Amino acid sequence: MAHLFDPLSIRGLTFANRVFVSPMCEYSSVDGYANDWHFVHLGSRAVGGAGLVLTEATAILPAGRISPQDLGIWSDDHVEPLARIVRFIHAQGSVAGMQLAHAGRKASTHRPWAGHGAVPEHAGGWKKVVAPSALAFTDGYPMPHALTGDGIQEIVAAFAKSARRAGEAGFQVIEIHAAHGYLIHEFLSPLSNRRQDEYGGSFENRIRLLREIVAAVRSAWPERAPLFVRISATDWIDGGWDIQQSVELARGLRELGVDLIDCSSGGNVPHAKIPVGPGYQTLFAERIRREAEIMTGAVGMITSSVQAEQIVGVGQADAVIIARELLRDPYWPLRAARELGQAVSWPVQYLRAAPEGAQARVPVDLENLAASLEEQHAVPQP
Repeated sequence: MAHLFDPLSIRGLTFANRVFVSPMCEYSSVDGYANDWHFVHLGSRAVGGAGLVLTEATAILPAGRISPQDLGIWSDDHVEPLARIVRFIHAQGSVAGMQLAHAGRKASTHRPWAGHGAVPEHAGGWKKVVAPSALAFTDGYPMPHALTGDGIQEIVAAFAKSARRAGEAGFQVIEIHAAHGYLIHEFLSPLSNRRQDEYGGSFENRIRLLREIVAAVRSAWPERAPLFVRISATDWIDGGWDIQQSVELARGLRELGVDLIDCSSGGNVPHAKIPVGPGYQTLFAERIRREAEIMTGAVGMITSSVQAEQIVGVGQADAVIIARELLRDPYWPLRAARELGQAVSWPVQYLRAAPEGAQARVPVDLENLAASLEEQHAVPQP
């Protein structure tokens, strides 16, 4: 029986525990660059003891951003500000991961506190939003252009280039965002994909783009480094993407070198009726783990230490991937370990507040760490 604070080994990497920080959009970048907000936001979760800290959805192309303020990695110039954050995360004993994303028909929209729907060009939006088919997400959202074959291949190549840049920045995990109604999910679901070519219609055609992206990223990503994929396990709509298709997809992704499926749901249509409640998506992670024989991460209203421990302990998932609770409390892993009576190291600077007998976590030497990461993440040039 695994415990929440047991190590988890995937390929050549061992996570100190199974509490992972979910990607959470901060809408705080200028031209895609990471800044001090990202440093503090991500770094504080590493100080708090999470085993993995994932960036927000990070755009592989400028037109793939959800909002004009999204984080990006479409340029080599984005690497160094991210590398600064990575070095700090790794110095705390956590692992830094990056979620790569393209927003598809939900791109060029306002950040949540600034409005709703499409951002006009004069306010920083962009003219051309792309999707599998010319179907808008809902009223007020951009009307997308259906991608051409060349446009699809440009996106596949951009994912691979962005993965290589992530390696240069020192990230040790890549997650491909194929959920929440963004571009890849739009291809997966028949609700948003009405194409008549090799990327639409049948199940095999609808999953083709994701399979091509996974293959391209895996070829640009070190063999010893883990690769995750986040999916929406169901659209929560009859006739849409569903859990059985998710199981079949996961089986195929495992053969392509994907190590873990991050199991979320919904986001592709605005009128879905979702039965939200504590752990409401955990059964998806359990079924995919069992039937596809692949590691999974459970997400969705996981807030208590006992709840998280049970998910891991009974084998519903290999890790819990937590979002809002870690916004409320960046140090939730330290508190959870104390409540469960499990071992977790505390930052030496905070040791005076730790439970009696807690192990001190001393930051590693950053110069040696940077050199080590550069060597570990060298990818042979094609």
